[in-house]
Amino acid sequence: MGTVHARSLDPLPMQGPELGVHADDIEPPDMEQEPKQEILENKDVVVQRVHIDGLGRTKEDLLSYEISDVFRARNLIDVMKRSHEARQKLLRLGIFRKVEVVIDTSRGEDALPNGLDVTFEVTELRRMTGSYNTMVGNNEGSMVLGMKLPNVFGRAEKLTFQFSYGTKETSYGLSFFKPQVGNFERNITLNAYKVTGQFPWSSLRETDRGVSVELNFPVWKTNQTLKWEGVWRDLGCLARTASFAVREESGHSLKSSLAHAMVIDTRNSSILPRKGGLLKIHQELAGYTGGDASFLKEDFEIQLNKSLFWDSVLSASLWGGLLLPIGDKPTSIADRFYLGGPTSIRGFSMYSMGPQSEGDYLGGEAYWAGGVHLYTPLPFRPGRGGFGDLFRTHFFLNAGNLCNLNYGEGPQAHLKKLAECIRWSYGLGIVLRLGNIARLELNYCIPMGVQSGDRICDGVQFGAGIRFL
Repeated sequence: MGTVHARSLDPLPMQGPELGVHADDIEPPDMEQEPKQEILENKDVVVQRVHIDGLGRTKEDLLSYEISDVFRARNLIDVMKRSHEARQKLLRLGIFRKVEVVIDTSRGEDALPNGLDVTFEVTELRRMTGSYNTMVGNNEGSMVLGMKLPNVFGRAEKLTFQFSYGTKETSYGLSFFKPQVGNFERNITLNAYKVTGQFPWSSLRETDRGVSVELNFPVWKTNQTLKWEGVWRDLGCLARTASFAVREESGHSLKSSLAHAMVIDTRNSSILPRKGGLLKIHQELAGYTGGDASFLKEDFEIQLNKSLFWDSVLSASLWGGLLLPIGDKPTSIADRFYLGGPTSIRGFSMYSMGPQSEGDYLGGEAYWAGGVHLYTPLPFRPGRGGFGDLFRTHFFLNAGNLCNLNYGEGPQAHLKKLAECIRWSYGLGIVLRLGNIARLELNYCIPMGVQSGDRICDGVQFGAGIRFL
């Protein structure tokens, strides 16, 4: 994206021309005329022209929507503000390496006395860019190689190929991103991918080959996503010691599903927020568009954050989900929920609670999990703006349950089963924020409510990821 410049906030040149004043017309010496800049600061202005310099393959109709608000400015401060906002919109398109803004008085025969010209000086990205980086998932690290063709057809389209090699997962995929001209938040993405993952807690290996179409659009204060996905899934045993229940589910299956997600996010940060909330609701319906997997899957996530005294933050989270099979066929081990580990119920091993067979965890069709955290500064923090701002201490209390349901018993029996045998844990630890990408936790955990078959991690536990309870 390049270095950020703030030329749009520079004052106008002091040597501006005087407004039609001649030496013979000056009457008393104390009636000195103001330079044009001073008049513009005190009076209304008109943005006469907006220029965009440096365009190559980018179509001008795409940019006209992003800069149109600049023409609505009526005073100098408003021009600066709207120009800065337009600059941010241009950078958000992901097609420019650098965008600078220059504001000057209008020139030429049709120049008005209070007219301004705004010029955006842009530097386009190369036709092809490559990247190499590391990515942190939920207790998993990956090396990611990517190749991107930005602005393929001149209207902020993006073609991306990505290869990821991780400790538990290897994947590669090709995606095409197309935003709506004039409304970048409304966009469509086409994906084709192959993912191979290993799940040692279930002695399971899974290879997915799929295609998907995803439509994103805002509605009021929400972000909405509609998605169709078709996946050919190949399930196999990871070890010879895999249980019969896992072997029984091995083989090929085809899932075709329609999904919808709604997100309201008012947090100031997704990794270590100090204020705001999150509401995420997701539904998936499989089987009505083909395939041999038939189910309805609902899950949600709620998070609230409140700043307290002494730079501390109180955070509360609640997760929940339900998987309903459609027809006589049981649900698949690949579609069920999993719970436990340093990113959810701390003090338990990764995804190692709930229904299991011979030591292999099979997942559950219903779950809930809640957490309360108190984040505080480190006692030896060097001060605001220092390295210590990346660290926080936190005290936590987590609880949850994961189980299968007998759908003939009714809702009251379901709630009763989810309220039985609750696992919970408490402890304290240190949190390290890795930019606004991920976070690391080193905690001392005390697991409670342990049930037969659960695997625990009593004492020190390390976690890395993006989504934490």
